[in-house]
Amino acid sequence: MSDLPEQRDGAKLRLATCSLAGCFGCHMSFLDIDERVVELLEQVEACRSPLNDIKELQQADVGIVEGALCNEDNVRVLQQFRENCRILVGVGACALTGGLPAMRNHYGLAACLKEAYLDATGVVNPSIPSDPELPRLLNRVRPIQEVVKVDYFLPGCPPPADAFHELFAALLQGREPQLAGNLVPFD
Repeated sequence: MSDLPEQRDGAKLRLATCSLAGCFGCHMSFLDIDERVVELLEQVEACRSPLNDIKELQQADVGIVEGALCNEDNVRVLQQFRENCRILVGVGACALTGGLPAMRNHYGLAACLKEAYLDATGVVNPSIPSDPELPRLLNRVRPIQEVVKVDYFLPGCPPPADAFHELFAALLQGREPQLAGNLVPFD
């Protein structure tokens, strides 16, 4: 692929990550590459990540997005990633299919809100939140490729750590990732 980032003399690969609607398990799986993360950090600069609490998105070589889209803020963050990341990678079942968050799609948004805020056991003074600070929920949870072009996917719940390692090794070497066999789980 011609969009693979070129290693610049002494420059690190700029990486941005985010977690949308999901469980944050994909970021934890990324950290499961264990001591190889130290080698990786010598070649990669995390320019935006919940791991280092940098929230402002700058231009990046690679954007890693975990999670599905359940509200307008998720969509805005995803679009910013697509605009500012040369390569966009969707990680996990939630990014690829909507995953567990998309289970609410079988019931409809109104029914889910009613169940959670009005009819749930133990709710005191039931009301559905309407604070303008809360992002507006989408009518249905959506996988990320319904909104932007995604260059690569690491499937799984979560993807195996070795899939993350292969992805970054390939990008740093300027080659296509070889994501096959046990690096592509079907759960």
